[in-house]
Amino acid sequence: MSRVDDLIREFCPSGVESKPMGEIGELVRGNGLPKSDFRESGVGAIHYGQIYTYYGTWTTNTISFVAPETAAKLAKVDPSDIIITNTSENLADVGKAVAWLGENQIVTGGHATVLKHDQDPKYIAYWLQSPGFQIQKKKHATGTKVIDVSAKSLAKIKIPVPHIEVQREIVRVLDSFSALEAELGATLEAELEARRVQHSYYWNALLTPGTSWRRTTLGQIAEVFDGPHATPRKTATGPWYLSISSLENGRFNLASSAHIGEDQYETWVRRVAPRPGDTMFSYETRLGQAAYWDRDEPAALGRRMGLLRPNESEVDPRFLTLVYLGPEFQSLIRTKTVSGATVDRIPIANMASWPISIPSIPEQRRIVSALNNFDAVVNDLSSGLPAELNARRTQYEYYRDKLLTFEEAAV
Repeated sequence: MSRVDDLIREFCPSGVESKPMGEIGELVRGNGLPKSDFRESGVGAIHYGQIYTYYGTWTTNTISFVAPETAAKLAKVDPSDIIITNTSENLADVGKAVAWLGENQIVTGGHATVLKHDQDPKYIAYWLQSPGFQIQKKKHATGTKVIDVSAKSLAKIKIPVPHIEVQREIVRVLDSFSALEAELGATLEAELEARRVQHSYYWNALLTPGTSWRRTTLGQIAEVFDGPHATPRKTATGPWYLSISSLENGRFNLASSAHIGEDQYETWVRRVAPRPGDTMFSYETRLGQAAYWDRDEPAALGRRMGLLRPNESEVDPRFLTLVYLGPEFQSLIRTKTVSGATVDRIPIANMASWPISIPSIPEQRRIVSALNNFDAVVNDLSSGLPAELNARRTQYEYYRDKLLTFEEAAV
């Protein structure tokens, strides 16, 4: 960044002037371009929705094309122009931009504005990712379900315009950061995927019954409880209401869980009150889902939910959840499933007699420890590879934003 600082001192000794976007170029609003107009070949076209989902900061190729007669009616995008989205269902996506760096003229359609300018196109596109733009964009955004920042509003947003040599050096640095971030991101993503495959392999290997495992029944190692067959009045606070929507990939997602009132609680836990160490599962719809309850908080079972309370002399509580989710028991669930007119279900009244295989308690605890370690590496966003990937992206964004923040020129 010292090179950037040197250039700023040389070319912008009194600071960097900010100019309204409408003064640094011409803003041309797009029109038309439904996806039904796309063809296999023809004139390159960028649809506003693709800027959210496909394109990065800049591109030299389009993934879509339109017929020449269709292109004649659409907004033209020349090399170095910037295409900016005007509309989105959320504030984060509105105002996203891509610089067109291809050799030929292309087109864009409605919900997009083309900025024609004489600045460095990558500099403009990078700046449109910065906090300076996000803050101004928010002030001009209108709508609730659909957010809009019009071309007229974009024209009022001020962009710092340093000397072109400063812009080019900033672009060179950010291109380098972007390439490194993308390379590292790809490496970490590949490593993360390898760990997921490894986790899946060991999950199946460790939970597939071995020759030393003994055959018993579910009722011998746990009590089986059925939840209420009704739906309570839900509240914003109070004891947790654990329904089938609370179960997500072997965990409780409390963000998807509701509450019940204190006045309903005693009635709702008349059959059973969840306590730490229990395994809860769905016996209608979303069959095979289960999760371990480790909270010492009041909670109640929802409709279509069952509960396993482990006999700890026979089974480690966490292992009970794992063996329920393991390949043998999941296969058994599929064979026991009863297909109904509206939903599939498993006959919870008969579950105590279902066969199940378990190893010794020490072996159970070894398996729990091994799978917990794998799970932490793959899934825990506060540690392991996902955190490393997020840290690198945060680092890139920090340096990008610092490079795009200037001392304002005195007026």
